[in-house]
Amino acid sequence: MNKLALVAAGLAFFSTAAFADSKPSDEEATKIKATLTEWGCEGGTLEKETEATSVFEVDDAKCKGAQYDLKIDSAYKVISLTRD
Repeated sequence: MNKLALVAAGLAFFSTAAFADSKPSDEEATKIKATLTEWGCEGGTLEKETEATSVFEVDDAKCKGAQYDLKIDSAYKVISLTRD
């Protein structure tokens, strides 16, 4: 039973490392920030998902007095807005 738990933990660790997010390029960051401005948001941590989904994530953006996480598609349209 302990070996099974160890294998499961190892698989979970290595599978998340394979899907680590990366930093968007300067051009992508500029377009993401323009989208945030359109929505009345600013700041946050910008990430680009590397799972071939072409989705950008913005963590902890300030939007009209509250903190949100956003997902933005490759056309720079907001597809998800979640209050933090």
